Amino acid sequence: MPIYHKLGNFPQKRHTVFQSPQGKHYYEQLFGTEGFNGFSSLLYHVHRPTQVKEILKSYSVAPKVAVDKNIKALLLKGFDIKPADDFLDSRKVVLLNSDCHIGLAAPKQSMKTYFYKNADADEMLFIHKGKGVLRTFMGNIPFEYGDYLIIPRGMIYQMEFETADNRIFFVESFHPLYTPKRYKNTSGQHLEHSPFCERDFKLPTELETHDQKGDFLIKIKKEGMMHEVLYASHPFDVVGWDGYNFPWGISIHNFEPITGRVHQPPPVHQHF
Repeated sequence: MPIYHKLGNFPQKRHTVFQSPQGKHYYEQLFGTEGFNGFSSLLYHVHRPTQVKEILKSYSVAPKVAVDKNIKALLLKGFDIKPADDFLDSRKVVLLNSDCHIGLAAPKQSMKTYFYKNADADEMLFIHKGKGVLRTFMGNIPFEYGDYLIIPRGMIYQMEFETADNRIFFVESFHPLYTPKRYKNTSGQHLEHSPFCERDFKLPTELETHDQKGDFLIKIKKEGMMHEVLYASHPFDVVGWDGYNFPWGISIHNFEPITGRVHQPPPVHQHF
């Protein structure tokens, strides 16, 4: 899904000096999911994004397999999962393998006291119930029932809910999440027979730029561990960015699968 997008202010040429009107230097960051090879964006921060004041604690959040190497058929009652106040506490992994973790969540409250970053996996959140705004350092995306939200690994974000009854289906993918190759031409543009196109995507808007120093709690998930880290400046301090790697969304209501007289095979319903 190579779409170029941009928000805020940035210099005409990459890797050059970029200063504020007061003569203060902004700090350039290359943000990508596959090093220098995959999609990436260039971000410009008010403060150095590497300023860590303290690592408070680290603890395991690796899912525990209840039934391993199983062949028995099981019924998973997703809507019976118990709600929890906190977004991360509410997330329960129900299926996993070496490629992805699949889970369910029923958070009741917005993330207000900390920020979150998954350093290992792209995240897909499907909104079964609820409404709110995905807030990230690359801009905000309003969401509602039926929306898929794609959050690249390494993205610092918060979920802000307008509702208390929220239900989310999520996937943590250890490989980048892209739209299927068969939907696109050799340049990456979606073809005419694709069940959705670039016009349907929800792209980041409303870039927040916070010029604040202090103690900002970031919960970072890496290799099955959660690390609680204090940043020295607000993580949402980006004044501008451009590129191809950013959070985005799409509504299930804009998905138009191919239909016929008989039931079509599962690939016609594929999103990613």
